[in-house]
Amino acid sequence: MSNSNVTKAPKDRIPEYAFIGRSNVGKSSLINMLMERKDLAKTSGKPGKTQLINHFLINKSWFLVDLPGYGYAQISKKKRTIFQFFIENYFKEREQLVCTFVLIDSRHDPQKIDIEFMQFLGTNQIPFCLVFTKSDKLGSSKLNQQIATYKKKLLQYWEVLPTCFITSSANSLGRKEFLDFIEGVNQDVSKDFK
Repeated sequence: MSNSNVTKAPKDRIPEYAFIGRSNVGKSSLINMLMERKDLAKTSGKPGKTQLINHFLINKSWFLVDLPGYGYAQISKKKRTIFQFFIENYFKEREQLVCTFVLIDSRHDPQKIDIEFMQFLGTNQIPFCLVFTKSDKLGSSKLNQQIATYKKKLLQYWEVLPTCFITSSANSLGRKEFLDFIEGVNQDVSKDFK
């Protein structure tokens, strides 16, 4: 189901997990890798491809929610403001949301827009995890250095760091850990959805 109005999202009382990040962070590729489907989420070299809230029902037990990227996208300022409004509404109103995966391109240093988005989640008491994408583009020492830099930056704002995943859609790195985490959360929250 795809829409821009959170009130029209699925009514099913099952856990859902939101995927979000800056435009062109590799979100669609990650979703396709996790689900072992080539075209579940549409990939594009052009930022801003996802423009709606997209719900995918997984194994009839949880929803994967593909959200529009924030930050740069080749769309008008007016449209970007509309995106921001319906994304914020989604996060503030969606009771079924149990965790948000904030995607970070592992090649880049901490970006202000990512930190601000995480602060928005924290302020609104929305649980989130960090997902470092495109890890195959860096050697292991550079990757470790980038992640250490990111964690150090986050410790300026948080006492406890969120759970982190290192992924690559090119070689399926992190897939098992990711899905095991979701399965564990689903078991923990199952009583809340009965």
